[in-house]
Amino acid sequence: MNNPEYLEKDFYAVLGVSKDASAADIKKAYRKLAQQHHPDANKGDKASEERFKEVGRAYAVLSDPKKRAEYDEARRLLASGAFGGGGFGGFPGGGGGFGGGNRVRVEDLGGLGDLFGNLFGGRQSQTAARRGRDVESEVTLGFEEAVRGATIPLQLRGPAPCHTCHGSGAKPGTLPRPCPTCNGRGTVTRDQGLFGLSSPCPACQGRGSLIDDPCPTCQGRGSEVRTRELRVRIPVGVNDGATIRLKGQGEPGQAGAPAGDLIVKVRVTPHPLFGRSNQDLTITVPVTFAEAALGTELKVPTLDGPVTLKVPAGTQNGRTFRVRGRGVPGAGRKGAGDLLVSLQVAVPEKLSRKERDLLREFASLSETTPRNHLGID
Repeated sequence: MNNPEYLEKDFYAVLGVSKDASAADIKKAYRKLAQQHHPDANKGDKASEERFKEVGRAYAVLSDPKKRAEYDEARRLLASGAFGGGGFGGFPGGGGGFGGGNRVRVEDLGGLGDLFGNLFGGRQSQTAARRGRDVESEVTLGFEEAVRGATIPLQLRGPAPCHTCHGSGAKPGTLPRPCPTCNGRGTVTRDQGLFGLSSPCPACQGRGSLIDDPCPTCQGRGSEVRTRELRVRIPVGVNDGATIRLKGQGEPGQAGAPAGDLIVKVRVTPHPLFGRSNQDLTITVPVTFAEAALGTELKVPTLDGPVTLKVPAGTQNGRTFRVRGRGVPGAGRKGAGDLLVSLQVAVPEKLSRKERDLLREFASLSETTPRNHLGID
């Protein structure tokens, strides 16, 4: 199907089904008609052969939900006289709408052009110029590099702008010239009656220009495969698994189109002491039973040197203290996170005889147990 005149045909009538027919009904009707008019069963019958083709065209549209919806919408718009004519008279041979010999380019129809182009397969790429592909890479950072930010080297091997012609494709000292066939547009328009369908210019392959003296390094392609080194800036506080997009650092585009992007995935190695929860750093610090029971002052490490943490008497195992501003530095106007210090009461695995005797004496002096709430004597 490559001609808008097919909109004049009622594909539902061709298959002998109603406009609200189900997909199963459409398939059933097609199979019956295709079998009836198949050329093998009607050798030499040109009418049956044309009928077989017509049934196939109708089924190709109505069996595809997207094409069917586009077909229905196009016929509804044309039947309503949306283009200033009456019904389907706007097509060649009709008297209204786009009639009168006026040729309309599909791309001039806006959203309807997309609809017609999709339905009839006539909307071609406006140019062979194509944006370069995105390139993916991965870097591994130390924990503190991720927290503080860093600039790291990254080597990539793949297509890159030619170092001789800088992507123009022309020999140094020369320039590409506009294509005389398409006047530098990169496209030519074919007259299809009502519609003018654009396609890439065959002379310049859609580039819009011709190269008389190709670059000796890339033979006019404008790109070459080589290893290049980039300096990638890692922002402050980047998380493990984050991606950084570098515009225009991917593969070069074709025919002067922009380059793709470089997408860098960040992996962060764990820290031996610190964990992380968004902007906060976390750390677990062991304390003795006596320190937790009597209270103490602890030296606690941070990324910027130790701080002193005051632990009140009677601190329970697992209690977490917050040290303000000692977490992940803020990016931009965002303030720094905090350091969350969780205390863990360390139970000694071995005791001296004296320590054991003192603990037994301590236990004998205790009048309550932490299990009173269980109601068990």
